[in-house]
Amino acid sequence: MAELIKVSAQSRSTAVAGAIAGVMREHGYAEVQAIGASAINQAIKAVTIARGYLEQDGIDLVVAPSFTEVEIEGNERTAVRFAVFQRPPALMPPPNGKVAEAASV
Repeated sequence: MAELIKVSAQSRSTAVAGAIAGVMREHGYAEVQAIGASAINQAIKAVTIARGYLEQDGIDLVVAPSFTEVEIEGNERTAVRFAVFQRPPALMPPPNGKVAEAASV
């Protein structure tokens, strides 16, 4: 498993994006963890920037968020963990950018 990328509110989103892109190129999977609204914002911006970095390599990303409990200085905190995967080719949007209309329910 790839090393956990921890993001804080002060993290530079471009630096985190570079770390995500590097881990994705090496392992094909990354995990990003953030605690607090500002850190989560930086993490999501970083994943978005990483998509751009990986585009020329033909890699697109899919993100699955989840909650996890972590212990910091003896206190339990809730963190958001983002599992970052390579989007399977079958789930890639069509080349013309048009998506088929959804069926009415």
